Amino acid sequence: MDHLSGYPILTIEDMITATAAPLGNSDFNRTIIQRGVDLGDLACLPISTGWYGKVEEKRRVIKVQCYTMKDTINFYMRPIEGLTVLLDLDTKQVIEILDEGKNIPIPKAADTDYRFSTQKNTQALNLLKPISIEQPNGPSFTIEDNHIVKWANWEFHLKPDPRAGVIISRVMVQDPDTGKMRNVMYKGFTSELFVPYMDPSDAWYFKTYMDAGEYGFGLQAMPLDPLNDCPRNAYYMDGVFVAADGTPYVRSNMICVFESYAGDIGWRHAESPITGLPIREVRPKVTLVVRMAASVANYDYIVDWEFQTDGLIRVKVGLSGILMVKGSPYVNMNQVNQNEYLYGTLLSENIIGVIHDHYITFHLDMDIDGSNNSFVKVNLQKAMTSPGESPRKSYLKAVRNVAKTEKDAQIKLKLYDPSEFHVINPSKKSRVGNPAGYKIVPGGTAASLLDLDDPPQKRGAFTNNQIWVTPYNESEQWAAGLFVYQSQGDDTLAIWSNRDRPIENKDIVLWYTLGFHHIPCQEDFPIMPTVSSSFEIKPVNFFESNPILSIPPNSPNDLPNCKAAASA
Repeated sequence: MDHLSGYPILTIEDMITATAAPLGNSDFNRTIIQRGVDLGDLACLPISTGWYGKVEEKRRVIKVQCYTMKDTINFYMRPIEGLTVLLDLDTKQVIEILDEGKNIPIPKAADTDYRFSTQKNTQALNLLKPISIEQPNGPSFTIEDNHIVKWANWEFHLKPDPRAGVIISRVMVQDPDTGKMRNVMYKGFTSELFVPYMDPSDAWYFKTYMDAGEYGFGLQAMPLDPLNDCPRNAYYMDGVFVAADGTPYVRSNMICVFESYAGDIGWRHAESPITGLPIREVRPKVTLVVRMAASVANYDYIVDWEFQTDGLIRVKVGLSGILMVKGSPYVNMNQVNQNEYLYGTLLSENIIGVIHDHYITFHLDMDIDGSNNSFVKVNLQKAMTSPGESPRKSYLKAVRNVAKTEKDAQIKLKLYDPSEFHVINPSKKSRVGNPAGYKIVPGGTAASLLDLDDPPQKRGAFTNNQIWVTPYNESEQWAAGLFVYQSQGDDTLAIWSNRDRPIENKDIVLWYTLGFHHIPCQEDFPIMPTVSSSFEIKPVNFFESNPILSIPPNSPNDLPNCKAAASA
């Protein structure tokens, strides 16, 4: 591995010492005081440098930018704009101090605090009465040996991980016809998060984070808040990790597991009165959710793995937390010259929310009824009828193409060239002869628009496609490479996949990237309402028929009879 670029994940100790080290430099302290900030109010963040050559060559470096905490807990909204310190991570020596924001005021603290205790109009916004899902008989899931989750027709292994956050493995679902547990996925996890900001200026161009490979997605997981992060009857799992010196420590309540019912419907059908058949059959949808939330400095990510009794797995990512903002001389858009570009949105006086992207790449080692699987692109194509054949002129037909090698499975999603993406076991057929499979169903997503030769995109080349399929290789688990910090993009998923190895009827891994373009808006200030997107891993000819056909409907006697408290 010595020929590859990059360094291991930053340790907590690295980050703490990096933020404190500039205070040992008299030039830095003098600069802070000249900007009107008391050193006692200073809050600094360690920012990965990416890779641009030159200064990053042959040494670990980090950039540090600072904020003032005076009069607010939300220091992210009070940046000391344009001040960047370049630090040697190993010697803790300041290499360079760049200050290009001397004429940019520090934004005011007013209205930046997001804590409930500080809000002025909480009574006016008390819109909802309390709501809770009660389970008088307890939850329907069990957790054995601290890691084996069993619920309804599902069984899987659950593990906290310092880099991935959550690893779901050995996923099996019960066949309703045979009663046997069948393999679906060997292992699934968040492989990398790529977050490039869209400001090329000196104080911003390097902000192109790899949150898993640089900071550790699991290391940034915070304890979940009962009743708010997770509902009543949730089970909590701790993460046990090691510090830089090998000392173990516990991240309490890192993962929660709970059953969810939001009034959704599993399946239904009612007959129209014209048939004369008094039929109304409905089944409620109850799901099992595995949740983790990571606070990577200002941003919060909520990752859910949701299991349905019909065999579907939904992977959802929520974005919340606080925007990374830049200071601005402007307090109103009427001050901005028509030809001036702000690289974002003026959110409040002297505060710009910079445009950025989020890409979350998942490693999905599918094992449909065994390890030897194939990837099939089922393309929907317009077909024309022959003259006189039909009153119709056109229809859609499904054309199946089995990927022979990796390049056949490099997929860019296209709205006007739609396809389904199946992982099948060609040796396992249904009663009527269809291969057993699962399909990836994309939800709302985004694609990177950066130039392929842009240094951040070279490192984030795993976002060049939304879907990749590779043959299983134990050393290929992290989409940005094993060592990501200051890597040059020479060990990414794109590099591996371009070897164009055979993937038909092999032990294969499917990679899916979920993307967000984020143009900030005023509603994101001072803290963002959660925005979410997801994708699904859905059975396709895996079962002989609807696997939840025999699930009973609810009846009043099955449910607790909860009554609202009497009004005062």
